[in-house]
Amino acid sequence: MEVLLFAGSLQVGSLNKKLLRIVKKYLEDKKIKHTLIDLLDFAMPVYNQDIEKSTGIPATVQKLAEYIKDVEAIIIASPEYNGTISSPLKNTVDWLSRCKPMPLTDKQLLLLSTSPSQFGGVRGVWHTRVPFEMLGVHMYPTMFSLERGNMQFNEKGLLIDITVEKRLKKLIDAFIVHIQKFEKI
Repeated sequence: MEVLLFAGSLQVGSLNKKLLRIVKKYLEDKKIKHTLIDLLDFAMPVYNQDIEKSTGIPATVQKLAEYIKDVEAIIIASPEYNGTISSPLKNTVDWLSRCKPMPLTDKQLLLLSTSPSQFGGVRGVWHTRVPFEMLGVHMYPTMFSLERGNMQFNEKGLLIDITVEKRLKKLIDAFIVHIQKFEKI
């Protein structure tokens, strides 16, 4: 089993990237094969069918599709933009949906979010589910949102509140068990 992790944010100091680094460390401790990527390394234009027709699918999108094709599961931590899916993530999904074969189909996906708001990005993850479900992605039913994310990490990037960390780890454990059960079907 291999898990791909990435944030739906391009911001270097993204709270969601911090959250994913905690997940990455936890997967390392559990000896789960994983890869953490940054969408900054996969620069792509805003989806435009004219671009697709004239020059094809960008090489960066094809490279990302290759990563996705080789994993069983994906964990995405994403901010919400104005109460919905982040524009970098939506653009990524739109481009990936044009690849043949479409790499997201039948992947297991867990959504996480954090933001400085009192809602922690929860509205965004609900909207984020929609395009993935339309593409045949198996959405893990439980999601994780961390409110006031700007106050939840210490200077080393670790979660300050041990109960929050336990809740996150419990969700990751349940997702791993789910993936393993799904693989046996």
